[in-house]
Amino acid sequence: MPKNKTRTAAAKRIRFTGTGKLAVAGSGMRHNLEHKSSKKRRALSRDGIVSKDQAKRMSHLLGR
Repeated sequence: MPKNKTRTAAAKRIRFTGTGKLAVAGSGMRHNLEHKSSKKRRALSRDGIVSKDQAKRMSHLLGR
């Protein structure tokens, strides 16, 4: 049996947390930050947790 290959594009965007959930960086923190409130910027800087449905699909991309 050949080894499973990791999709490198997914590996750059998704990572496993310590408890085994999948975390992704949110969008919207690249530009136009001066128009966003501090509260909004703090909220966007946090990582998001992927839903169970998507986590199952994305874990296959990571070769798990």
